[in-house]
Amino acid sequence: MLPYLLLLILAHAGWVTTADLENYSLVKNIFILAGQSNISGRGGVINHSLRPGVVNESWDGVIPRECESNPSILRLSGGLKWVEAHEPLHKDIDVNNTCGIGPGMPFANTVLRKDPSIGVIGLVPCAVGGTSITEWAPGGFLYRNMIKRTKAATRGGGKIRALLWFQGESDTKTLEDAKMYKVRLERFFNHVRHDLGMPNLTVIQIGIATALGPYMELVREAQREINIGNLKYVDAKGLQIGPDYTHLTTAAQIQLGQMLADAFLRPN
Repeated sequence: MLPYLLLLILAHAGWVTTADLENYSLVKNIFILAGQSNISGRGGVINHSLRPGVVNESWDGVIPRECESNPSILRLSGGLKWVEAHEPLHKDIDVNNTCGIGPGMPFANTVLRKDPSIGVIGLVPCAVGGTSITEWAPGGFLYRNMIKRTKAATRGGGKIRALLWFQGESDTKTLEDAKMYKVRLERFFNHVRHDLGMPNLTVIQIGIATALGPYMELVREAQREINIGNLKYVDAKGLQIGPDYTHLTTAAQIQLGQMLADAFLRPN
């Protein structure tokens, strides 16, 4: 109740619009999307350069039915306002990369289809391409921004339902990072729960399907061995990979989103 009263005061002062106020009060289910490029979304992103190492990318703009907008799916914008969600979800978050289709919209659409009574879903995109687990360390910019955005998302009284986490490709480059991945990731999850005041926050972790270095299996093993409660594991390995051998295709992102929805809806 107190967060909503604060919004009323801000609206009266002209700092928050009536539309913002309505959207904050509508959102009932909040999902954090964090990690690196494959959750930010690169489905449909094409590199037009023919020169090795040169990037000239654009998104093809194709939005499949499973990724279409829905009035019951909102996203927290880069300016911390709830707006109707549409692809690309991370366009004003992962600003130094070309974003495309990710798993967020097919996830939300599948949850709504399978559980129409759940209410309005609010997605909080936080992912940034190419980032390592050390860049997500508590106290760093990415971590602080994610916590700030998530707390802003709850101002209208919505409940944080889960953290969707897809990261690890960047930690396959060196043996040291791969060996330290389990310790660093468990520390990250525990800090998120502590800083959000949610010791039992559901975490849905996605096993990496590609790598930027030779130690993918070490990182995948670390992901499977994470030892915290209320953690669900969804494996992306086997999903279709694009021509860059790094990013999931649009079709794969749709499959992944549906897998994440099934994991979320499945009883513990």
